[in-house]
Amino acid sequence: MARFIDELKRNAHCGQLRAQDEGKEVVLFGWVASYRDHGGCVFVDLRDREGITQLVFDPDRKGHGDLPKAAYELAQSLRSEWVIGVRGLVVGRGSNKNPRLATGEIEVHVIELGVFNKAETPPFEIIDELDTSEEKRLQYRYLDLRRAPLQRTLRIRHRLHQATRRYFDDKGFLELETPFMVKYTPGGARNFLVPSRTHQGKFYALAESPQLFKQLYMVAGFDRYFQIVKCFRDEDPRLDRQPEFTQIDVEMSFVSQDDVFRTMEGLIFALWKEALGIDLHDLYPEGRFPEMPFEESMKHYGNDKPDLRFDLPHTDLTGVVIDHAGGGIPFFKDIADKFIKGTYRRDLPAEIIKALRVPAQIGGNSLSRTEVDKLEEFVKGMGAKGLARAKVDAEGNWTQSPLAKTVTPEMRKAINEAVGAKDGDLILFQFGKESVVQTVMANLRVHLAKKLKLIPEVGHGGKFKFLWVVNPPLFEYDDEAKKWVAAHHAFTRPHDTDVALIDQDPGKVLCHRYDLVLNGFEIGGGSIRLHDPAVQAKVFAAMGIGEEEARQKFGFLLDALKFGAPPHGGIAVGMDRLAMLVSGAESLRDVIPFPKTQKGTDLMTDAPTRPSPDQLTELRIRVIDPQS
Repeated sequence: MARFIDELKRNAHCGQLRAQDEGKEVVLFGWVASYRDHGGCVFVDLRDREGITQLVFDPDRKGHGDLPKAAYELAQSLRSEWVIGVRGLVVGRGSNKNPRLATGEIEVHVIELGVFNKAETPPFEIIDELDTSEEKRLQYRYLDLRRAPLQRTLRIRHRLHQATRRYFDDKGFLELETPFMVKYTPGGARNFLVPSRTHQGKFYALAESPQLFKQLYMVAGFDRYFQIVKCFRDEDPRLDRQPEFTQIDVEMSFVSQDDVFRTMEGLIFALWKEALGIDLHDLYPEGRFPEMPFEESMKHYGNDKPDLRFDLPHTDLTGVVIDHAGGGIPFFKDIADKFIKGTYRRDLPAEIIKALRVPAQIGGNSLSRTEVDKLEEFVKGMGAKGLARAKVDAEGNWTQSPLAKTVTPEMRKAINEAVGAKDGDLILFQFGKESVVQTVMANLRVHLAKKLKLIPEVGHGGKFKFLWVVNPPLFEYDDEAKKWVAAHHAFTRPHDTDVALIDQDPGKVLCHRYDLVLNGFEIGGGSIRLHDPAVQAKVFAAMGIGEEEARQKFGFLLDALKFGAPPHGGIAVGMDRLAMLVSGAESLRDVIPFPKTQKGTDLMTDAPTRPSPDQLTELRIRVIDPQS
């Protein structure tokens, strides 16, 4: 082996060789992807991160003494995933070209072979498409990462990182670090706690974001900050969430909301050009993404991250139902009566009625009763009690619907007009607690879009629909705590015209918070910060936070804001989610090199693990057995 690496240096990668390289002597290193002994010659596909090159071991090759024969004899012992080095000549394959390989026009006739490492038989094949369980692949993640699809995805991620740094450096931003181990500050996501050995009985928190520290950079006068940073949140994992994740964190001084938008749009345009070779100016000629008020997004799509690659908006029928006193439908009448009799109270969850029209031409007329029943099972899985439905005929009558027996003609006509129903359309209804109805209808809309092939099951399908969702409420009402809480965080700047409402009607206060949405995923979110102490006190008061509690939770930031804080604002863009959407990956786990499972565990290293008794003693910590 000493001759390879010490004397014979690699001068090409496996995926780089082409027809114009014919006649060159090359040294290649890599892994045995496949082995074929054709009796007289051995053929090996050699793989490295750049691709595959076919090797030929021919014992009768002339002009190199006994070296080809020795290489052939050693090659007969090769097996899958052995790590080898070869010296050989690039030879054209003539009529035997392999169009499936980028290097399919050539092969390398081996003169010398060296074995760096023998490998045991891997637990699964290292191939592009395989049906091995994700659990097994995560257990042997270092083998899974040898597969070309994952290597391509991580290379895209690398390009996103580098393009981000170049872009912000050109724009005058400074890449500055913030601490990972910080003080626990309540109000955001649940933190991971880290015990301190030197300060026994006390704990650090792993930073869920650099939010407070990047604001301090603005107070310190650094003007423009960015960071590609790890964040930690002790939340339940899901498809697009991990306990540790990476975000592009940005903060700027002396900016408006529009200034933040223009900066981040420039970044997104640069990333798409770098990673996909796509000029987003073809889709957005003015270089700007459209904006939609939060209220409109909730009304028509049920959430603040609508997928606009397809239509299928919701229609809020609550007003129509109230106008018709329920229109003969008992479930609707119960909700209408509460409004009509004025029995709704602030401390009770609101109830609404929404409909989704599935046009006949995209599948509303072809969905069978069995398929609609399956839609009902789908929504029940999200907490819905059922799924009311009606098919519309040419006269506007409702068929295949239990609602048809009791609905008044006036109510039926009003609903048909409200949703724009035509012959063959299917109308789906949800009613009840607003939060449940919005969630169910939002997910039903996307589920139907996939079922009707309006969007692919996974990936972008070549469509990129960006959107800024703007002007959300500053506060939301906590039904359990019976009080107003910050919808985002307590340092978000309200609209100047709404400041007077903070202590009069907090639910109507809108703020300078914004989310950047792509194809139904929130890829970034931020706000213009609140730096006025007087308005800050009003916000705390609306949340029931007194001066003493505010100082206990946010004292160091409140102190900093007193010493000449500039107007500032920023945003954080999820790098993992961005990489997932750009690459068309199925989940975040496909774009994170060493991810956690759906349950937040690491199958490869078997983390988390129980600490030893000695470790616990040193930290003065006692573990309470969950069974006790």
